[in-house]
Amino acid sequence: MTTTKIGIIGAMAEEIEQLHRHVDVTSEFTKAGITYYEGSFHGKNVIFCKSGVGKVNAAVCTQLLLEAGATSVLFTGVAGALDPALNIGDIVVSTSCIQHDMDVTPLGFAKGVIPYHPRSEFAADEQLVQLAYEASERVFPGHSLKGKVLSGDQFIADRGTVEGLHQTLQGACAEMEGAAVAQVCDMNDIPFVVIRSMSDKADGSAHVNFAEFTVQASENSFRIIDEIVKSL
Repeated sequence: MTTTKIGIIGAMAEEIEQLHRHVDVTSEFTKAGITYYEGSFHGKNVIFCKSGVGKVNAAVCTQLLLEAGATSVLFTGVAGALDPALNIGDIVVSTSCIQHDMDVTPLGFAKGVIPYHPRSEFAADEQLVQLAYEASERVFPGHSLKGKVLSGDQFIADRGTVEGLHQTLQGACAEMEGAAVAQVCDMNDIPFVVIRSMSDKADGSAHVNFAEFTVQASENSFRIIDEIVKSL
């Protein structure tokens, strides 16, 4: 019988500090410079870690997490809003993830398409999406949205780019790791969901907003993770 082990990833220290305070950690190990903590959270087996920023860090982190026994993955953190309906502090629960900086258009591929790979858009697990959305609505009623998460090794801070990503790829928000986590989970047939708190509007005001709202947005993400784990 397979033992369920919930994998939880944050990209920055602020995103997992609360887990250190609430998880009964029983063991830890370090591999590829990433420390993984295993323990019990609401009576569930969990393993959590900080991935670091960017798609390469996220992909390595996720693969090692799965090799350590994670049977599902919750990826939490902050993002810049692309959908004009979103405001700072709102939550996006991923329906799917795609790499917005995958661009092989000179060879005839559409923007975001991974050449010769069976999929380029990676669908989140429907049950986890619903659990995450319901958890978010319990914590922040009226401030949640299901949508596509766009990932790239870029910090988006230009209004024209924001509009383009929203219109051409139908992105709800932009960040730097989610699609890498999603692709690794997809390749390993592991269910996942990405939960992002909007820390800025990705519109040129990020230099003003990001530092101010990252801590609060990370706290918001933890509260949702807390609710999801209770429900699993």
